[in-house]
Amino acid sequence: MKTIRLYKTLLAAAAFAAFAAGATGAMAQDIKVGYNGDLSASPSAQSGQAAVLGMEAAIADINAAGGVLGKKLALVTRDDVSAPPKSIQNMSDLIDNEKVVAVFGPTNSGNAMAWKHIANQKKIPVLGNVGSGTDITKPMSPGADNYMFRVSMVDREQVAALMAYVKKNTAGSKVVGLMAETTGYGQGGLKDMEEIAKLQDIKIAATERFGVGDTDMTSQLSKMKAANVDTVVVWAQGTPIAQLVRSMEKINYFPMTLTSWAADNITFYDAAGKALAEKPIFMRTVSETRTPAQQKLFDRIGAKLKAPGSFSFALHGYDSMQLLAQAMKQANSTDGAAVRAALEDLKTPVQGVLKTYDKPFSKTNHEALTAKDLVWIRWKDGKLLPYSDALIQGLKPADFKQ
Repeated sequence: MKTIRLYKTLLAAAAFAAFAAGATGAMAQDIKVGYNGDLSASPSAQSGQAAVLGMEAAIADINAAGGVLGKKLALVTRDDVSAPPKSIQNMSDLIDNEKVVAVFGPTNSGNAMAWKHIANQKKIPVLGNVGSGTDITKPMSPGADNYMFRVSMVDREQVAALMAYVKKNTAGSKVVGLMAETTGYGQGGLKDMEEIAKLQDIKIAATERFGVGDTDMTSQLSKMKAANVDTVVVWAQGTPIAQLVRSMEKINYFPMTLTSWAADNITFYDAAGKALAEKPIFMRTVSETRTPAQQKLFDRIGAKLKAPGSFSFALHGYDSMQLLAQAMKQANSTDGAAVRAALEDLKTPVQGVLKTYDKPFSKTNHEALTAKDLVWIRWKDGKLLPYSDALIQGLKPADFKQ
């Protein structure tokens, strides 16, 4: 009996070992890519979740068409809960343990700044598809190989367009003020606004700051009002922008308000309410007036989105994955240095859902989307709809000074 039991035990162990080896072998055949970003903790998590949905849809399409280099793509996700230390840990885990060939994300710009040196040191391409901080894609040192790419909004590109609008608005923007939250995101945007205002020869009459958790900005707004500011440009996240327009209502002071794209977040709309949500003008990569290709993707994943407004990040996720796949095919390799070089010189246009990418990157430019790709937006009846006027229609690429 003991001999029989021992035989069965050994047989079961051998069978499990064979299964485990087979599973490991199957997984080893996949090309792993990673997503490192907030998927649960902050209001921005809905953006990260949407980006992942877009990436998963692209991976399904790529794999259905034969994969890359004869292998299937597989996505490994890590939630950094919006915390830089966790995001750094995730980056090392994805690269060293999961052996991913590229990383996407993060959701929050500050986290990218915390670990971009890791990607550059280990020569792992990163394709940002949510965070918009201007400095994310800058090389670690002048002329150095740069592994940080982006398919998303860029703060400086948005600021360039908003300031071009202010410059053209000679009748309505006679006295301009700047406002920003005190986070790294807000202060990075403020730096861009101040620099581009100088390039446009726009005199700034007042500059005010507020905390990301502040609920009353009447003091700062009263100073703007006293300075006769008729146009205010704001860089902040969705909820504080909502508190800002609510504070405007308290003192019945509504200057023209141009903001960062964070005003597209449902947290902004919910906190501001329908009427006040319609005050700011901002930019994003897509409106709720979609192309047939965008609508087709929305029909696939829309039910899984926490908020329909986050769909733009799904588009970024989808297109960024398609660009990486094309780069690996062109390089005929998953080697980081070879893929980076291919991304910087893509020979074949890539058809995305946002646009067709014809040589989107170069050695010195790692931004796939620029001001000319952005859409002017305003909330209207609870929807993110395109906004246009004579000034916007008259803007030309030369007006976007940076």
